[in-house]
Amino acid sequence: MRLSAIAVALSYLFVPIALAESLPPPCQGGSVFEDRNGNGRRDPGEPGMAGQRVSDGETIVRTDAQGRYTLPLRDRRSQFLIKPAGYRVAARGDSGLPDYWLNASLSAPPPLKYGGMPQAAPSCRDYALVPQRRGGGPDLRVLVFADPQTKSATDVDYYRRDIVEPLLARREGKAAVADLGLSLGDITHDDLSLYPKLNAVTASLGVPWLHAPGNHDLDFDATRDEDSLLSYRHIYGPDTYAWEEPQANFVVLDDVVYQPGTKPDYIGGLRPDQFAFLESYLASADKRRLLVLAMHIPLFDAAPGRETFRHADRQRLFDLLREFPHVLVLSGHSHAQRHVFHDASVGWKGAQPLHEYNVGAACGAFWSGVKNADGIPDATMGDGTPNGYARLQVKASAQYELSWYPAKTKAKPLAQATAGTETIQNRVMNRYMSLYAPKTLRRGSYPIRGVYANVFMGRDDSRVEYRLDDGEWKPMKRIDQPDPALQAENARDDEATSLRGYDRAAVATPSAHLWNAPLPTDRAAGEHAIEVRVFDAWQGEQRLRTSYRLLEAAP
Repeated sequence: MRLSAIAVALSYLFVPIALAESLPPPCQGGSVFEDRNGNGRRDPGEPGMAGQRVSDGETIVRTDAQGRYTLPLRDRRSQFLIKPAGYRVAARGDSGLPDYWLNASLSAPPPLKYGGMPQAAPSCRDYALVPQRRGGGPDLRVLVFADPQTKSATDVDYYRRDIVEPLLARREGKAAVADLGLSLGDITHDDLSLYPKLNAVTASLGVPWLHAPGNHDLDFDATRDEDSLLSYRHIYGPDTYAWEEPQANFVVLDDVVYQPGTKPDYIGGLRPDQFAFLESYLASADKRRLLVLAMHIPLFDAAPGRETFRHADRQRLFDLLREFPHVLVLSGHSHAQRHVFHDASVGWKGAQPLHEYNVGAACGAFWSGVKNADGIPDATMGDGTPNGYARLQVKASAQYELSWYPAKTKAKPLAQATAGTETIQNRVMNRYMSLYAPKTLRRGSYPIRGVYANVFMGRDDSRVEYRLDDGEWKPMKRIDQPDPALQAENARDDEATSLRGYDRAAVATPSAHLWNAPLPTDRAAGEHAIEVRVFDAWQGEQRLRTSYRLLEAAP
């Protein structure tokens, strides 16, 4: 009996060895080739491409003269090709996302609610690059979405009807709406099962789309940061990567550090492997191009004394970027809109201040507020910015232009923009700003009421002026206050005896782009025109008009 037991035990010991010998060894590499006919296969006459870069998010290797690379797969990591300028990659058939990565899950993943990255047999990957023929002109046109943040299939439908379908409706002929798309995290709001529905909507734009993860894209049942994006990576591939176009290089970063068991359970920052990737990539990056960093959590602190992004990580990042003359940072997360120019006071030592554009949310205030005639919530953000999306246009000279497109205001050619206005209560709005002013004032009353201009792309140095009755232009004063139109909406929510929407409007918070000017009461009784003009840094002069009435009254 004793010998038999030993034999049985030995037989179990040898089973894993036999199974291991039957499995293919982990892939050590592959190739990168020029897919001249775009069929996704390497056909006779299609050459390997030398000098192409493949990475696992930490190490970068280059292909040899025959286009071959060696990079062993790493468990629960995504291998990816750094797409070079002048080429495109095909779309993945399951999602419509660009096909430039390979996920490696060589061992059983931790049990996660949304599945994580399922274990699969190791495989090798050849990357096909198709010569790019762009017909949209010399500039690079990029759509930028921050925080679609859908909580349900209903929200996905809002995203489709409020953001995506109007873009498709404005498409001219067969021209693509953009050359590239970016989503800056919080693709969904904790329900990661919504990814396929969201991807189907975004893919309908027909634009190569890149994604950064946000704090609401985490596997919150993961026990460590390293596993907190496994479900995200299963769908979107690498969380940190680079992508190149002739006019700009893009580096997309996961900057959410998950801290399970603490409060708060995440903070902005970067991992050591991400810094290793950045150091390697930036060492040979073309400094003549614009370098765009796309991330979710902003680099600036949300409030004084509150470390939104770990300062030590920010300083290390600043030091890596110091020698690059053309850098733009795009971030989301805030559900507000703001331009920040980092300088020496926060550790930036570059020749010029570092521009960070904190992009407003596609979902606005989490798809909240009163619904319009189409059944879509108003979704105005807490700083008074309407929900929508941004556009980035990059020239070959590395110069760029930014613009904001509110979802609820029909975009018009610039020459017609002032004609395309929309009135909501006391608010008048076009693509560039909203105005709020009292409808009536008593003639001769103390002049304490004024007109407010919320300039959606306004910066600290923006020039904003107003005039009355086509008179002399005078400067408006930037103020750090909540938008009064949204405050009025908050009051209406408070006064309502029944729900006005599924979720109330956002609570009005101080806006970084609000201007004010007094309204005189010593003019003649009757209607008086108010006109405001803004000198946008990229879109030029923009104007909007409203009015107020002076009425006679006796005590």
